[in-house]
Amino acid sequence: MGDKVFSSLATASGAFVVALIAAIGIFLLIRAVPALRVDEVNFLFSREWNTREAENLRFGILDLAWITVASSLFALVIAMPLSGGIALFLTRYAPTVLARPFAYLVDLLAAVPSVVYGLWGFMVLGPFLSPLAAWLNQNLGWIPIFSDGNINQLGSGKDVFTAGIVLAVMIIPTITGVTREVFSRTPSAQIEGALALGATRWEVIRTTVWPFGRNGFIGGSMLGLGRALGETMALTIILSYTSAPPGYSLFDGGATFASKIALGAAEFNHNLKVGAYISAGLVLFILTFAVNALARWIESSASAKGKS
Repeated sequence: MGDKVFSSLATASGAFVVALIAAIGIFLLIRAVPALRVDEVNFLFSREWNTREAENLRFGILDLAWITVASSLFALVIAMPLSGGIALFLTRYAPTVLARPFAYLVDLLAAVPSVVYGLWGFMVLGPFLSPLAAWLNQNLGWIPIFSDGNINQLGSGKDVFTAGIVLAVMIIPTITGVTREVFSRTPSAQIEGALALGATRWEVIRTTVWPFGRNGFIGGSMLGLGRALGETMALTIILSYTSAPPGYSLFDGGATFASKIALGAAEFNHNLKVGAYISAGLVLFILTFAVNALARWIESSASAKGKS
């Protein structure tokens, strides 16, 4: 009887989560369709966003998609090597007396509220990085991502460049936690065998730890990417909202899907206006769901490979 009750509760819990996700998706779709039907521009490829008049809705997500993806990918490029290095240090280099408190310290980064990260990025990190941003623009401006942005004041800290670095700090605990767990599960027999054959510590990492944990590291990175895509408050504070279209540079200002929805709360007084923002939220929901599903699949593949 106990097994049957526990099995039923576990099944019901899993079904509830699936139903909840499905209900959110259905809600977003139902509320988005009426606004999409009256949208007077191409929703996916238009750079215009004007929802002031419910009778003349013109909203597209091309610029929102660029700012969202650019800031998240830039954060991922910074966070992945740092997280991998931290995970290797904690599992293969640091003594136990140091590894445990250092791991707690890294995990504490995830407990800092996003609004604090936003204020730190806007008031401290942005001005500090201003000389670096100016140098990159002057010396590497011929590369599109380092060209002039749509903000008048270069290096103001209100751009994708600063937002990406703040996001990198925010997702480091996520990537590090998953990667550390996978690296720590490397079979000790393989490590001892490599050491017995005279391998150095770096050779052990390269030939045993990294091949075993590579998929887990990628899966953790995808989870971090999903976290970055949905970040709201920090990017709402940092990114400077401007009417000028972005030029596909790291020094662009603008809004992500999440920050655009937060900034448009004052317009939530009409079903069609709300539907325009819900349409953007639906795209973000699908994008985040796809990234997290990919991460889970990669992580499951890594676990199955480790067991075999």
